[in-house]
Amino acid sequence: MSDIYTDCPKCGYKLPQPLPSNAACPVCGIYFFKWQPLTDVPVIYDTDPGTSTRSWHKRTQDFLTPKEQMDQLSFYGRCLLLVFLAWWSWRLFAYDYRSGEINGSFMHNILLPIHEAGHVLFMPFGQWFTILGGSLFQLALPGGIAIAFIWKNRDNFGAAIGLWWMSVSLIDLAPYIYDALRPQLVLLGGGTGEDGPHDWIYLLDSFSQRPNAQLWGALAHTLGGLVMLAALSWASTVLWRQRLKLSNSLSAD
Repeated sequence: MSDIYTDCPKCGYKLPQPLPSNAACPVCGIYFFKWQPLTDVPVIYDTDPGTSTRSWHKRTQDFLTPKEQMDQLSFYGRCLLLVFLAWWSWRLFAYDYRSGEINGSFMHNILLPIHEAGHVLFMPFGQWFTILGGSLFQLALPGGIAIAFIWKNRDNFGAAIGLWWMSVSLIDLAPYIYDALRPQLVLLGGGTGEDGPHDWIYLLDSFSQRPNAQLWGALAHTLGGLVMLAALSWASTVLWRQRLKLSNSLSAD
């Protein structure tokens, strides 16, 4: 067996240059000689893939792997973007969802046309899906972008930003859901839900859940905050690993 490694035997990271067995992987930190004996142990395949800790670990590592190549300017630009989004996240989450404060924000002005486009896109599927389509598309568009970053670009940081956008969309919907019980928000038509169509009055009435509208609105706001925190943590982890990889590349040069 060769004592020179071109790939990490644990996480699969492709090394920028071959390393001996006493070296450590710059991504996962495992010393190669500590992992090497495992290759001589007979592999016992479990019929239930859900019980495989190693497979789960490998899948997790796939979502945390940084981009293969990145220059310093791009890296520090992403660091600044993450700091800005962390600050902005606090501002967005702090808006009072009970009064719809977020409706005066810049982000709401971006999400509103997407919401309205969702109504149009879902028209072929009937009235119920047409009304749901606004809120659904507002969440699905950034979610789809996040998936595209993973599968097309292998860019986990970009996917994390897509997830962050989706969390903001959920926080933006919270006041609309909360408002369904006692409509006060002024809608596009200039009136409130009592004067005209209100998506979430219709949707919650269809499940006999309108009396719980404020509970569902509060839940959407809380869940949006948790997803936002997860997205920022994901982006931070990917950038940290990118820093280790960038430092290793610079030292190799």
